Amino acid sequence: MSIGPELPTLEQLKSIAKDCGVELSNELATDYLDMMVTTFKSYRRIDQLVERKLPVKYPRTPGYRPAADENPLNAWYWRCDIPGASDGILAGERIAVKDTVCVAGVPMMNGSKLLEGYVPDVDATIVTRMLDAGATIVGKASCEDFSFSAGGMTCSYGPVGNPWKPDHNPGASSNGSAVLISQGQVDLAIGGDQGGSIRLPAAMSGCYGLKPTFGLVPYTGCAMIEATLDHVGPMASTTRGIAKLLTAIAGFDADDPRQQGRVAPGFDTNYMPALGRGVDGLKIGVLKEGFGQDGSEYGLITSEPEVDECVRAAVEKLRTLGATVEDVSIPEHLDAYPLWTAIAIEGASAFMLNGHGLGTNWQGWYNTAMGEHLARGMRSRPHDLPPTVLSVLLSGEYMRKFYFNRYYAKAQNMRHIVTDAYNAMLRKYDIIVCPTTPHRATLMADRDDLPSTLVGNALDQLRNTVVADLTGHPAISIPCGVRDGLPIGMMLTSRHFDEHTLIAASAAFESLGDWKTM
Repeated sequence: MSIGPELPTLEQLKSIAKDCGVELSNELATDYLDMMVTTFKSYRRIDQLVERKLPVKYPRTPGYRPAADENPLNAWYWRCDIPGASDGILAGERIAVKDTVCVAGVPMMNGSKLLEGYVPDVDATIVTRMLDAGATIVGKASCEDFSFSAGGMTCSYGPVGNPWKPDHNPGASSNGSAVLISQGQVDLAIGGDQGGSIRLPAAMSGCYGLKPTFGLVPYTGCAMIEATLDHVGPMASTTRGIAKLLTAIAGFDADDPRQQGRVAPGFDTNYMPALGRGVDGLKIGVLKEGFGQDGSEYGLITSEPEVDECVRAAVEKLRTLGATVEDVSIPEHLDAYPLWTAIAIEGASAFMLNGHGLGTNWQGWYNTAMGEHLARGMRSRPHDLPPTVLSVLLSGEYMRKFYFNRYYAKAQNMRHIVTDAYNAMLRKYDIIVCPTTPHRATLMADRDDLPSTLVGNALDQLRNTVVADLTGHPAISIPCGVRDGLPIGMMLTSRHFDEHTLIAASAAFESLGDWKTM
């Protein structure tokens, strides 16, 4: 049996050339084929070499898929029991991990049938860090199909119900993580965030969720969507839980190029002291553009007065603790959504779908086993792609073929406009506040609805959350009240790498009493 890729046949090579717009005669095709012989010697040598894997330090068993009576809201994808070190900051903590994060020996689907049967042979960097800190990994939390939805209905093994009203969206894509916390099944969980997928389910299901500064927490060993938007971070039932988990997982990782020039070895990642710092003397800007939104232009939901009023009342409580509170305006906030849309659609189409979750042209650790499994799934069962993902693929491919990704490139060139505007405001204020989502959880769509209905239900709530993914600023969603039986989240954004201030403000607000009665 030969090692390495086989040379193409003459007809395969001519077909590839035709796809590139070039017609090759048999004579020319044969000449090109002869040249490829020496090139393929390099590929075959690569197959003889052993690639480096991420370490697996702690023993485990594969676990099991829980039955319905153990999983009433479908928030668990898989249950397991992986104990870590005997002591550490996370000792005694039972943690759920979003099913986009590799845990060796435990099945992983990223919510998609296309990855069915894939079992990682590596632990993501953050998994090793949590286990080193004394945590016990107790399972994989459900997530949306390919994590490309902010609703709750696209997970291929069934929709995830809202813990407050099961027929409503729980927020997404890290919905399983939020629901498990809100149900009290775990106190801590890992979520992922490319457009708000930590903060959205935190707001709609009623827990705390922090999207860290871009690059602060290593993404190594997690399923990627778009390398310039990928974030992973902590979710918890308390601010203390957020601080503990962030302390354990943040910091330098040589395998993650997102950190280059941003996070260095020895970077201070102890967030526990921030818990008692309070907000006395902090300047808080209440963002005009985050309230009273008319989302009709982009097919987004219009702000609910109940949400706006609840968040403004919550900010006033911070004033009573010594913070200065003033209204501010950042008009560029509203331009973030169209810029993010181009980057997310064209980037995800190229990187996640056509690139099989691997992409190219970045110097980091590649999960080749997951990429191969996903590539086989794309070939064998493309009809299992949900409308949310297929719409991204169709739009992204159209923009690539007919507009040469010009709009992706222009959006990347222009994202600094929003970043610069936020940086300028954050030189005057310590925190910028607005609702996490402009509305509470909505009724869940029927999985058999038309694609336009499903996509709208999945992506109509992102206007405030996508901003921090675009700019890279840290942002936290804090539960701040309940209206008509559904929770509301307040989002705080601070300077790059100033998670300490977010944790201080969150802990101060939490000290005021039970948010469910506010």
